[in-house]
Amino acid sequence: MPVEQFLPSTSPATALASSGDLSAVRVATAPVATVAKKIPARRSWQRAYARRLLVTDALVIVITTVAVQLLSPYGPTLDDVSRLIPGVDGLFTTFTLGLTLLWLSALAFSDSRSPRIVGQGLEEYRRLTSASVSLFGLLAIACLPLGLDLQGGYLLLSLPIGVAALIAERFAWRKWLRTQRRRGGYVSRALLVGSAASVAQVAATLRSSPSSGYRVVGACIPTGRIADVVAGTDIPVMGSVDSVERALASVQADTVVVTSTDELPADKVKRISWALEAGRQHLVLAPSITDIAGPRIHTRPVAGLPLIHVETPRFSAGQRVAKRALDLFGSTVAVLIFSPVMLFVAASVRLTSPGPVLFRQTRVGRGGRTFEMLKFRSMVVDAEARLETLRTQQDHGNAVMFKMKDDPRVTPVGRFMRRFSIDELPQLFNVIGGSMSLVGPRPPLPREVEQYATHVHRRFLVKPGITGLWQVSGRSTLSWEDTVRLDLSYVENWNLVGDLIIIAKTARAALAPGDTAS
Repeated sequence: MPVEQFLPSTSPATALASSGDLSAVRVATAPVATVAKKIPARRSWQRAYARRLLVTDALVIVITTVAVQLLSPYGPTLDDVSRLIPGVDGLFTTFTLGLTLLWLSALAFSDSRSPRIVGQGLEEYRRLTSASVSLFGLLAIACLPLGLDLQGGYLLLSLPIGVAALIAERFAWRKWLRTQRRRGGYVSRALLVGSAASVAQVAATLRSSPSSGYRVVGACIPTGRIADVVAGTDIPVMGSVDSVERALASVQADTVVVTSTDELPADKVKRISWALEAGRQHLVLAPSITDIAGPRIHTRPVAGLPLIHVETPRFSAGQRVAKRALDLFGSTVAVLIFSPVMLFVAASVRLTSPGPVLFRQTRVGRGGRTFEMLKFRSMVVDAEARLETLRTQQDHGNAVMFKMKDDPRVTPVGRFMRRFSIDELPQLFNVIGGSMSLVGPRPPLPREVEQYATHVHRRFLVKPGITGLWQVSGRSTLSWEDTVRLDLSYVENWNLVGDLIIIAKTARAALAPGDTAS
């Protein structure tokens, strides 16, 4: 079927011709198959990145196996190897090379260097770990009938050291890749297809997370006004939803993201997928559900229809016990570690400004119950009374939470404490007492709760936290909508590993605070 049959009445070529760009016109009017040949090999950076991973994976594995052999008494002896292969006198050449090849093969078979997961964190680490454990399990079983005593200490040392080293290596590459993506490189060029509203929403989400690796280069929307932009954005409109194939070639995109299917014919998505070049171009479907964690999403095909199942959030007794155990252990250890700091800060507050050392404030916690939250006093004693006079000068925070970048009520010592979040250390005693958690939604003021929409009250399903997604994602620079979204996302998708990650990010942010601290 000719490509021209899918073109709108006004084609991209018409708009390009009016600009005088004849070379662009030739590209736009050429057959899609011809244009595809002019497009650089899809994601050539991904192949180069995968080769780098292969090299560093091999180095890590060789160093691990050699180091364990040299530094431990558990490795195979020369006699063990020579019994299997007479005449072999190169233990490292034989064993290290063999194990390295097997280990690299296991990582390859598990797709641990797949473009779909590199740079994604947990899934990449999970595949590394699963492939390594499976390989060593098979090796231990195979060594028994061969008479090699490898199932003991050698495997017990090589496996954890190797996995830890591989994860550290991939973590370093992941940080490097994210840095490159923030600079605009190592990304996929994405063409968005759907309604104008859904295109704008998905584009805003992708742009808010540059580390995801997508650069929006154009959109196809129902109106299809060439030389126009999607309302409220700077995304160029490349035609209607019927001209995806031509638009894909015009903007040299390698990824089509379908943001909604309301305006698409029943078989249009299938036809788009047929038009994509295998191995070089991808189709991505973006459902209209947001802030749902991966473990809660399952796809179940029914008669060729991929149904997406979203599990409801569960807060079992075991989960609550685990979270409380983490809170008690973490807060107790933190109090012991930071007690000298807290004593010094308490003395500084007392000596530098009149008033109590601790600031006590009523906040709303789990189930809507109020409690008294503790902080080191960082403001003058009449700070609350002066609040109304400063509302017109608000330059931080959002419509519900009041913040000022240079709040005149903050004392000099208080400004230092706030920058490094030292004023929040007394909240550790709130955690020990059970009114707060180490990680959770921000504890709101009663006057803020009065402004809540009904759905925002879901944040009270869990205890408020000293830190949370809101604190490691922008703090006072966030809009109210983003603050609510992050808090509800935490409530809906809570897990223990997520808490540990947020705590680690909070520690890093406290040591190197940016402009979001206030």
